[in-house]
Amino acid sequence: MKRNTAFLLGILASCALPQVISAKPLTKEYVHYGQEVEGKELIGRWDIEVDVNGTPAPSWLEVKLSGYKTLVGHYVSTSGSARPVSQVFYENGKFKFAIPPQWEGGKMNLSVEGEILNGTLQGTITEPDGKTHRFKGVRAPELKRTAAVKWGKPIQLFNGKDLSGWKATGKTNQWIVKNGILTSPQSGSNLVSEQKFEDFKLHVEFKIPSGSNSGVYLRGRYEVQIEDSPKDAHPNAVLFAGVYGFLAANEMVNKGAGEWQTYDITLVGRLVTVVANGKTVISNQEIPGITGGALDSKEGEPGPIYFQGDHGPVEFRKVVITPAIK
Repeated sequence: MKRNTAFLLGILASCALPQVISAKPLTKEYVHYGQEVEGKELIGRWDIEVDVNGTPAPSWLEVKLSGYKTLVGHYVSTSGSARPVSQVFYENGKFKFAIPPQWEGGKMNLSVEGEILNGTLQGTITEPDGKTHRFKGVRAPELKRTAAVKWGKPIQLFNGKDLSGWKATGKTNQWIVKNGILTSPQSGSNLVSEQKFEDFKLHVEFKIPSGSNSGVYLRGRYEVQIEDSPKDAHPNAVLFAGVYGFLAANEMVNKGAGEWQTYDITLVGRLVTVVANGKTVISNQEIPGITGGALDSKEGEPGPIYFQGDHGPVEFRKVVITPAIK
């Protein structure tokens, strides 16, 4: 019996050995080792500005270390949602990666090549249609807040009468006020508040018809999705109440087309809480970076509230913001 026990203990000890080895990457020593990987200066988040035929367009990149030496990441192009980057290649001071097309035209991969010059990310983006654009990027700010938030007085961003305090982004403006309702009857321009904000609480009441799509952009950079998502759909970061491409609501609470619905959104630094139709579906989660459709990539600056009007009809009847006091 003692021999058998010793034999079994020996087997268990030998089986445990690989577990001890596999746990090593979680140690502090491993973190230091990881910092020695080639291309370590790329690791982190980058706010990017792309020169599209003389017009600046926002973009974003995050690079992470996977395992001992492989660089991976996420990329937000000038449109669309955050996309995974399976590997970022680094050699002789330069990096490159490619991802399949999303909403872009063309059949080729979207490819990015560049380097870091004087702390700035610089390079070239080649679109799936073959067009190339130069870009520059800077380190994204952490946006950490150390002091407790103090809230100011609520501000009625929509007065129920006209478009005072708002401006359309396109050459034409389809937004109107009808019977006290802010309305975009068809796809067209987006609508942007003239005031800019840093940290705030935002209350919006909205309604969309069947199959429509819109969004509320926080600081003009982070979209909370408004969409006629199926009520039985599994929550997804591109569906109702999600932070587009990054954060999924923890449950689908869409009331359906033609119903008035509410978002109560709190944004402090990068931390966002979304209460949709009275239910907390995202709680104090970090928004990694800008979402597709952002006005700019200047994450360290205050920004406006903007409503997406280029994806279909939408109505708003109440828009109230409570800014934080510094």
